[in-house]
Amino acid sequence: MLKKISVFTAGLLAAVAVWAAPAVEFTTNLGKFTLELYPEKAPTTVEFFLYNAKHGFYESTIFHRVIDGFMIQGGGFSRAMEEKKVLTPALKNEATNGLTNDRGTVAMARTSDPHSARVQFFINLKNNDFLNHRTTGDPRGWGYAVFGKVTQGMDVVDKIAKVPTGSAGYYENVQNQAHHQPRRHHARTERREGPEDRCQLHRLR
Repeated sequence: MLKKISVFTAGLLAAVAVWAAPAVEFTTNLGKFTLELYPEKAPTTVEFFLYNAKHGFYESTIFHRVIDGFMIQGGGFSRAMEEKKVLTPALKNEATNGLTNDRGTVAMARTSDPHSARVQFFINLKNNDFLNHRTTGDPRGWGYAVFGKVTQGMDVVDKIAKVPTGSAGYYENVQNQAHHQPRRHHARTERREGPEDRCQLHRLR
């Protein structure tokens, strides 16, 4: 049976439909896109992602971090840039599953702690090889766990990547629709050396 979930994505009202395949369909004002999930490769990540989707966690959330040519990140903040209360615990990083952060794949966002991902995710806009797993011996080499891929509507994802962005308080690369000024202690950024599109993904909290 198809389950529909209302969410905000790209800053505008959308719907998410979850099939048993499993696949998840996002409906946005810019069109639809579908994620095919890989439970055989990332069982815990997929289980928790679907749990949060089916229990309405992603309702009224946005893609709050948009960097054209790199990735779009969402799953944790409202349109007012208010963080939602998380329902699930931190995940063990499943980046050792052999999947790579290629264009169109979806992976879990996290802090510098390899096992800190909870609800936020990102969609790669290009092959981001530097985000792939390299080693478990160094936290910097763990990589980001891929758990699915856009199978339909990548053109819609590319449209979302083109929305105007700016700063909102202490947050950067925020869609211009989100004008709320968050409290200072909510901001957490971690960056890699190098160009902007090589900044380290993180979960703002």
